[in-house]
Amino acid sequence: MKTLRLALAAALTSCLALLPLAAAGPAAGAEGRAADGDRPLRRLAADDRLRIGTAVDTTALADDAAYRRLTGSEFSTVTAENVMKWEALEPRRGEYDYAAADRLTRYAERHGQKVRGHVLVWHSQLPSWLTTGDFDAQELRAILRRHITDTVRHFKGRIWQWDVVNEAFNEDGTLRDSIWLRKLGPGYIADAFRWARRADPHALLFYNDYNTEWTGPKSDAVLDLMSRLRAEGVPVDGVGFQGHLGIQYGLPTDMAANFARFEKLGLRTAVTEADVRMVLPADEAKLRTQAEGYRLLLDACLRTRHCLSFTVWGFTDRYSWVPDTFEGQGAANILDEDYRPKPAYRALQAALAGRARPAAAE
Repeated sequence: MKTLRLALAAALTSCLALLPLAAAGPAAGAEGRAADGDRPLRRLAADDRLRIGTAVDTTALADDAAYRRLTGSEFSTVTAENVMKWEALEPRRGEYDYAAADRLTRYAERHGQKVRGHVLVWHSQLPSWLTTGDFDAQELRAILRRHITDTVRHFKGRIWQWDVVNEAFNEDGTLRDSIWLRKLGPGYIADAFRWARRADPHALLFYNDYNTEWTGPKSDAVLDLMSRLRAEGVPVDGVGFQGHLGIQYGLPTDMAANFARFEKLGLRTAVTEADVRMVLPADEAKLRTQAEGYRLLLDACLRTRHCLSFTVWGFTDRYSWVPDTFEGQGAANILDEDYRPKPAYRALQAALAGRARPAAAE
């Protein structure tokens, strides 16, 4: 029966992906609907004991009524796209600004959503006072410890999963040359998890990275690090696979097997930043391939018993980060710029509707 459900879901996804965008459902417009009469993704995902989420542009959340309604109706978790990053929280040393992040957590509470905290330790989007400061190792370690402790304590009880350390590896599996590695050595990773656990014993603590969805030198290095940290008693609860794919590079096919390697260590997993970009202009063939990329990412999560959440990095092309980062690329999200469902949205619907999995502890 399970095999039959999977086959039916795959067939339905294939058929839906062939539909032009205009036939995929009405534009949301001022109504803020992804598709009339459809069960929203959050309800479909609940049947699979899965949280489905989105990164949130807090400016759009405040200013765009359709965006605001869809964020609440389609998703059961939210991730702050930028307002929980260090440069936003402490733009000047010792001066904290939690206002935008607090507004997001209050929004989530009103809509019955859990919050993914993003991010505590990263090499990017650091405040200028930190990157230009002449700190020795002892002072820098104290600064990092204070940032983690203060941030996690501020949001204590309101964050479900924290991305504690983000993107610490290069593609070849070596550790990234960052201010943290240069000054503090590789031990900063374990320290970050220990400090976060002390600040909030109940939040789930994740390592997060990109291009680790498939097997290779980078995912092997992350796996080795997670194994060593777990053996040393470092409180790592899970690994996040970002899921930023580009159809021009081909789609990975071994993601479920790769996720399973991490689960065997006793780790939870999550897809944390899914989007599937393409070289513009978009056409029906590219959109079908994009839909398959989303389906493969979700399938890897659904096949992994303790994959807790599947998060898209924004849900509409109207506010995508991709065109500003990858010249000539875009159309990476599951809804178009007018909030019309794309084949990728339908692929997620079909995959969620077509199967259920055993209960997994959160």
